[in-house]
Amino acid sequence: MWITPEEVLLANALWVSERANPFFILQRRKGHGKGGGITGLLVGTMDVVLDSSARVAPYRILHQTGDSQIFWSIACGSSRKEITGHWEWLETNLLQTLSIFDNDEDITTFVKGKVSGIIAEENKSKAAQEDEDSGKFREAEQKMRKLFGMPGEEKLVNYYSCSYWKGRVPRQGWVYLSVNHLCFYSFLLGKEVTLVVQWTEVTRLEKNATLVFPESVRVSTRHTEHYFSMFLNINDTFKLMEQLATIAMRQLLDNEGFSADRTLPKACKTLKNVSALKRDLDARAKNERYRALFRLTPDERLDGHTDCTLWTPFAKMHIVGQLFVSNNYICFCSREEDLCQLIIPLREVSIVEKADSSSVLPCPVSISTKNKMTFLFANLKDRDFLVQRISDFLQRTPDKLWSDGHPLALSGYSVSQSEGMCTKEKMKEESWNIHFFEFGRGVCMYRTSKTRELVLNGIPESLRGELWLLFSGAQNEMATHPGYYAELVEQAMGRCTLATEEIERDLHRSMPEHHAFQNEMGIAALRRVLTAYACRNPGIGYCQAMNIVTSVLLLYCTEEEAFWLLVALCERMLPDYYNTRVVGALVDQGVFEELTRECLPLLYEHMQELGVISTISLSWFLTLFLSVMPFDSAVLLVDCFFYEGIKVIFQVALAVLHANMDTLLDCTDEGEAMTILGRYLDNVVNKQTVSPPIPHLHALLTSGDEPPPEIDVFQLIKSSYDKFGSLRADVIEQMRFKQRLKVIQSLEDTAKRSVVRAIMTDSAFSIEELEELYVLFKAKHIMSCYWGASCTAAERHDPSLPYLEQYRIDLEQFCQLFGALGTWLCGTHTVTLAARHFRLLDSNKDGLINFKEFVTGLSGMYHGDMTEKLKLLYKLHLPPGNIDILPLQDSSCISIRIQCNIAMSVSEVKDYKYYLRMWAKEKEPKIETIKDLPRMNQEQFIELCKTLYNMFSEDPLEQELYHAIATVASLLLRIGEVGKKFTNNCAKKPTDTTYTQAPTLSAELPQPEKEESNGESSSGQSLVCKALAEAQLETPPQQTSDEEVKDDTSVSSYSMVSTGSLQCEDIADDTVLIGCAGDQQRRGSTLDGDWSITFEQVLASMLTEPPLVDYFEKKGDIQARMATCKMQRGVERQVSSSSDHELAQLST
Repeated sequence: MWITPEEVLLANALWVSERANPFFILQRRKGHGKGGGITGLLVGTMDVVLDSSARVAPYRILHQTGDSQIFWSIACGSSRKEITGHWEWLETNLLQTLSIFDNDEDITTFVKGKVSGIIAEENKSKAAQEDEDSGKFREAEQKMRKLFGMPGEEKLVNYYSCSYWKGRVPRQGWVYLSVNHLCFYSFLLGKEVTLVVQWTEVTRLEKNATLVFPESVRVSTRHTEHYFSMFLNINDTFKLMEQLATIAMRQLLDNEGFSADRTLPKACKTLKNVSALKRDLDARAKNERYRALFRLTPDERLDGHTDCTLWTPFAKMHIVGQLFVSNNYICFCSREEDLCQLIIPLREVSIVEKADSSSVLPCPVSISTKNKMTFLFANLKDRDFLVQRISDFLQRTPDKLWSDGHPLALSGYSVSQSEGMCTKEKMKEESWNIHFFEFGRGVCMYRTSKTRELVLNGIPESLRGELWLLFSGAQNEMATHPGYYAELVEQAMGRCTLATEEIERDLHRSMPEHHAFQNEMGIAALRRVLTAYACRNPGIGYCQAMNIVTSVLLLYCTEEEAFWLLVALCERMLPDYYNTRVVGALVDQGVFEELTRECLPLLYEHMQELGVISTISLSWFLTLFLSVMPFDSAVLLVDCFFYEGIKVIFQVALAVLHANMDTLLDCTDEGEAMTILGRYLDNVVNKQTVSPPIPHLHALLTSGDEPPPEIDVFQLIKSSYDKFGSLRADVIEQMRFKQRLKVIQSLEDTAKRSVVRAIMTDSAFSIEELEELYVLFKAKHIMSCYWGASCTAAERHDPSLPYLEQYRIDLEQFCQLFGALGTWLCGTHTVTLAARHFRLLDSNKDGLINFKEFVTGLSGMYHGDMTEKLKLLYKLHLPPGNIDILPLQDSSCISIRIQCNIAMSVSEVKDYKYYLRMWAKEKEPKIETIKDLPRMNQEQFIELCKTLYNMFSEDPLEQELYHAIATVASLLLRIGEVGKKFTNNCAKKPTDTTYTQAPTLSAELPQPEKEESNGESSSGQSLVCKALAEAQLETPPQQTSDEEVKDDTSVSSYSMVSTGSLQCEDIADDTVLIGCAGDQQRRGSTLDGDWSITFEQVLASMLTEPPLVDYFEKKGDIQARMATCKMQRGVERQVSSSSDHELAQLST
């Protein structure tokens, strides 16, 4: 490519000149290509270690004038073909012009200006994305694509210098982190190491430090582990790896590919070695942390943050922290944890102004809200810019986003307190009223350690719904989406789906002991909330345990409030908990096991032997202890959960195990341990409740002994904070990442085993072969999702389908797999044959095939006998529509018969039963026989002959097979002619609509040497002979290498056939084998529309030739083809360069 002219002082250092003229020099890098010796090896190693551009562009063109010692680099190239094109352009367009100049300086100025103009024109056509990236980074991206064979759609995110450990030997090189792959390249003293790992294959990613691998990153897949160390900044590298692996896991889970954020503002200046994608991912990480910290909606984007102080009137002091500004919120978080947190929605802001600055209060900004609260921020570094940004966001904020009344005024059932509220409940209410007076009420309330203490002591039932909405962030979503719930209820009304059926089945199982759900009014409210959410989020729809949680929400909230709380739970606070595979709950189950191992190691080992942790924790997390603990006690945990998040659930679970440690250690089986824990949880009571306790099942399982002692839920919560309160949210998220890799890959393995079990009875492939095929098929599906495809990823992946039918590929991906795994490779004709095979397998005509259809197609080629293989090959040359006509006609006949039966008299019971039996019989799947196959016309027969001829081109018995197929073709032509005469003599057949008249061929047909009384017969034979000759002359395009070291003069296996290679009886004497027939000869020959043959005739004719029988009876080796296919996917390989032999000679 053309590059901005740069001065070069030492033109011949490490470079070899290959061409020269008075103004330009073409050079090649030493060590690239043939030869080079030790110097070449050292130069190549230096280029890799120092990340020299010469590694990706080993050719360059220099400009020099006269006797000047200064050279200017004006072009570089990765291949000889590319650089030669630039050289020829210079000779053609500039040499004559430059010879006119008299002054060398004018020549140099003209050349530099011309090259700069070419670059400017090229840049106009480049995408904006590329313009944002620096030249150095674009060079690295080009290097990645060249080294690892990546297409243009694969985007590099960043690259780092590091060492890759092969055994105990480190290989210094560069790791390239792209959106979908982790790649490593090293070239040291002639040894080249290349590694490519798909992020979707990573099962474990962790940063560790050992004596053998100091401060390294370990990347594990199902079959191997890779260690990388000696990073300049290992923390940044590891964080980026985590992000890319998370994106890949999300792709496996939801089939959501990565899409760049087009709304991301451009950088003020181009950052060196930082791509736009890296900036995008960094912004995403900051947004996720910001939203998680303040419980904001998924569409909230952080605009910026700055250090500042906040004046707190309740403490009469300034608190140091950070101010965050996004498109809809202003948030503050103190530097000291739990000291103060503040969320100010812009919809509540009335005034933003700069206050007077002083030595005590420098650069202050005052923000006033509509409920008469004022917040004073100070010590702001860029106050003017901050005020301007907030003002810009305020202008975009609508004046009124929510209505005073709820669209559906169906209140939930609150807990009955008709006998009067107890004293403690009144004291709680009074404490919260004092808190509201001092810290504010509503979404703009100061959240301090005092707030947390009040929550741990229990929220009053009259305030529970309000505070749940506030702490979860659901109040903000409800305020910004007025009327949304009512619309969903209306949309879901009367809709019948799998989710609604499951909801109806579970409605009466949702807290049946509570009076609120013992009548139709409470059940109807629960139905509306669950169906509305299923309508909002079809990806989740409905999952068991959602009914229990929602029923509790309805006890303290209106329907709309309960709906938005459910949204907050499912989509933010408990991510992926309630999807079809409860991935989030399984992830947190793994986190809980890891926490148990760290906090209670002795108990962990014993519980693992019993297998209890995985059994008990799932129900604890899915229902937030609501299903295993008395309601009045569990609801206090829900209070803490909405304020603290998932952390409190882990703490309480660890506290429960710790309290029962001694008895659990004495358990000998799983059932005994579960009974102990069940009884303990059932006796966790809330002594401050105003409602009578509702016994759980575990209380009924107690023996006749005295009941176990009661446990105060407040003491349990306090104990959990005392013993395990050091848990931090960021540590839990880090653990979740590790477990998410393990869980999702485990689910993928489960899916693979399920698919193999379902298909192994219908396939002749072994279990190991089916598993390998599934891996290749899924990899092709995933690759098609992120490297551009004809349809979206969602169309290819339907999680509601069985595992067997979830992943699907289109024609392009099938052709690639067919070429890699198929046994019928026909040179340039392979793509055509693969397309025919794809259309045959695509039974529903949606342009996609699933794994079962794919295996069915391969089984016919690998494990069928000769008859099955020929039948498949025969059907590939018939219109795919012919196969589906009979079933369609049958179904229409069925519907006609059913209508006739309906019109019949009811008294005719015998006939009615008879037709029902006939209908059932016709619905049974029919086993296709060779007699069911339609006849083949002459045009299709010629295509079949061409396919067979191309299939034999690389076989060791190539000539014998050619002669055999020519003999069979001649025999079948005569059989077709005889059949046509017999048919014409018996009766005039109507023309089959499936056989169309072929157009005039573009070549004159040779005449056979045999005497035929019928002219049409000779025409048919000549058609086949010409088709065979044309098929034999089809050669693939010559593969020319860009490198000068590749000078391959060997004859291709698709070599042209001389006239002596076929016998006279196979092809007529006047057949033109080498293209010497002119256009004037190619006229007038047409196909015979009445000619046809059957599959039985084809099979019988093939059986007469032993070479054909041996060829089709031969078994294929799919293991070798799968191994080759996996190597092509970028499995680690080590290659020695061409200079190794010279190095060995020099060493001796």
